[in-house]
Amino acid sequence: MFFHPLDFLIIIAFGLSLWAQFRVKGNFEKYAKVSASSHMTGAEIARQLLDRNGLSDVPVEHVRGTLTDHYDPLKKAVRLSDSVYGSQSIAAISVAAHEVGHAIQHREAYGALVLRHKMFPIVNFTSGIAPFLLFGGFLLGSLNLIGLGIIFFSAVVAFQLITLPVEFNASSRAKRLMLSEGMIVNNEERGVSKVLSAAALTYVAAALLSLLQLVKFIAIFSQGNRE
Repeated sequence: MFFHPLDFLIIIAFGLSLWAQFRVKGNFEKYAKVSASSHMTGAEIARQLLDRNGLSDVPVEHVRGTLTDHYDPLKKAVRLSDSVYGSQSIAAISVAAHEVGHAIQHREAYGALVLRHKMFPIVNFTSGIAPFLLFGGFLLGSLNLIGLGIIFFSAVVAFQLITLPVEFNASSRAKRLMLSEGMIVNNEERGVSKVLSAAALTYVAAALLSLLQLVKFIAIFSQGNRE
């Protein structure tokens, strides 16, 4: 019962997810060695973009780790990692500008971001429960548990799908802002695009993997109901 024809596609999606993560790391490491012509650090880029977009009250904070960069909507703060905060590389300023993109989305109440924030408490709960319900349902042969697990897991998949436009929009804003502010020149645009598109691909791969898993669970549930 655990094997399903869709498992072949799931394995491919899993491989795509691993490749996307490898590509993110590879592109970041490559462009972390290329200095931006502006000679501004990730923190300076973030600060300047925030100030010029009416977000001078949003702090730029240093957070430990690698690629742990994020925008905190609760504290309204842009947090940049060790390899971004003080670096003048193309990779660093790309990531910093991307996080500023999220801050601007928040200020403008960007629809997908607002919905994502509202869903977060629910998904935070369902993501922890769904695997146990599904595993228990398969182990015990209980369609009720599987059905409940599918409902909970559906919320997780919906959250991942809603995340896609949020991330793509933040990246497009980042590149547009840096170009309009003269923070990058034409020959640097390609590097910025590579760093940001690789990061976006990880979200696409993760969403595809989860979506295929959900379809598999629904197919098993439907087959069980017919038997």
